Amino acid sequence: MNNAKHTKAELEQAYKAILSTLHKCEKAFEKLEVGTSQYTLMERRIAAFQVALELIGEKLNP
Repeated sequence: MNNAKHTKAELEQAYKAILSTLHKCEKAFEKLEVGTSQYTLMERRIAAFQVALELIGEKLNP
């Protein structure tokens, strides 16, 4: 795995982009039927975006 250092600006930009995508996924998620593969996939994507935001947040605010 790449252990590259990222600037604060890069992390902030990534945070904003992921947050925006998360909001779009949450809106789409409301329209999906429970039990479908699309529902499960979106559920997992949302969870992954939440983890990414938490990790970036920890990096920005140690």
